[in-house]
Amino acid sequence: MLLDIRHVTQYRYDEPVRESVMEVWMRPLRGATQRVSSFELEVDPRSQVFSYADAWGNAVHHFDVPHPHRRLNIVASSRIETETPAPLPKALAMEEWDRLASDFVRGETWDFLHPHGFAQVTPALTGFIARHRLDDPRARDPLGAVMALATTVHGAFDYEAGVTGADSPIDHALIEGRGVCQDFAHIMIAVCRGWGVPARYVSGYVFTDREAGDRSNPDATHAWVEAYLPSLRWVGVDPTNNVIAGERHVAVAVGRDYADVPPSRGVFKGEAESQLSVGVSVRRTEAIASQPEFLRMGAPAIAAARRRASSAALRDQSHQQQ
Repeated sequence: MLLDIRHVTQYRYDEPVRESVMEVWMRPLRGATQRVSSFELEVDPRSQVFSYADAWGNAVHHFDVPHPHRRLNIVASSRIETETPAPLPKALAMEEWDRLASDFVRGETWDFLHPHGFAQVTPALTGFIARHRLDDPRARDPLGAVMALATTVHGAFDYEAGVTGADSPIDHALIEGRGVCQDFAHIMIAVCRGWGVPARYVSGYVFTDREAGDRSNPDATHAWVEAYLPSLRWVGVDPTNNVIAGERHVAVAVGRDYADVPPSRGVFKGEAESQLSVGVSVRRTEAIASQPEFLRMGAPAIAAARRRASSAALRDQSHQQQ
């Protein structure tokens, strides 16, 4: 499948801010079933954009706008070619539980086996596990248990934007019985890790198909889960839409939870109130662009590390995945 993705993020301030420092996780990952034909990042006001690979191997772009401004626009444009992953087996051998408990697997996936940030075991989660009889995963093989968990999460919660926020703990969705993809992914991750199944958060996009029963917002970023099964490696599961992650999913970054890989994160110096607007378009296209992968960068700007003002106010800027 050939997909054109346009991700627009706009910050507006009611008073001029003196400086903005931003990081963005917007460049899709390279993988066996996902190829990046082109990627372009535009920033207005124009700034020099730098990049680095974070601890999980994700591409992070960062920049500094070191002069007064009342708006900040970030536009990421990608062209991606995806393929359908190899079909999964109907089940795995029960010995897969023993492989998951091995010192080698636990050592290799340690970061994705323990509670972290939004993926915590709470009394509300414990109650959810008990009500839905999720406390005995070994009644199934690990693959079957993970797939059944995704179905349970999908059926237990209504999809509704605005009930939770980017910084909402999982208890908010657990108590309300409603939420968005970010909440469902964190809940599933916390349960998997409690079972001893390594699980990580995936930030990205999905080409929404209403006829297939998708309920995710087609005009927003998306999030799902990858569970580690030794015989299969990382298996992508989307509890929001109750599907295996496939050719309609475009992975941008992986981490322990949302806080590791938000689409954008930054601070500004000033006393202004900010307003955030985000728009995402994921469309099918018919032909791969002939140009090589590229990245457009703006005019040079002073690096953020060299800009310091002890009296400046620093405000966080982030947005929720749906």
